Amino acid sequence: MSDTITSRCHNKGLQMTAQRQIIAEVMQVSADHPDVEELHQRAAARDPGITVATVYHTVKLFEEAGILDRLDFGDGRARYEDAERAHHDHLIDMHTGEVIEFVDPEIEALQEKIAKRLGYQLRDHKLELYGIPLKKG
Repeated sequence: MSDTITSRCHNKGLQMTAQRQIIAEVMQVSADHPDVEELHQRAAARDPGITVATVYHTVKLFEEAGILDRLDFGDGRARYEDAERAHHDHLIDMHTGEVIEFVDPEIEALQEKIAKRLGYQLRDHKLELYGIPLKKG
């Protein structure tokens, strides 16, 4: 990623209020996939005047501008991540909801091979694996 969420907002011509700036900065430093409630808690710690409605509106605006990606891992919560993060796939722990990011060159090569075999050039993909931890014995 060559720039920040804030700079991409400016480049897309979005008006950046002080509260939108804080929300962008909070997302920029998030190493996880926060939902609106989590994002609100983090942003409100910096500015108690930020409402949940402001966060909802802001993430929708950022998503429509292609700055954030909306993720749905089947738990009823829309989560968000920077749309320009390096490519990765997700493994979701079905017990805890933890989302683990990973990259596997073998999986990447296999996806390319399958697309080519079916007569396609792969342009994009998303892989989500859902699992439960193996018992340790």
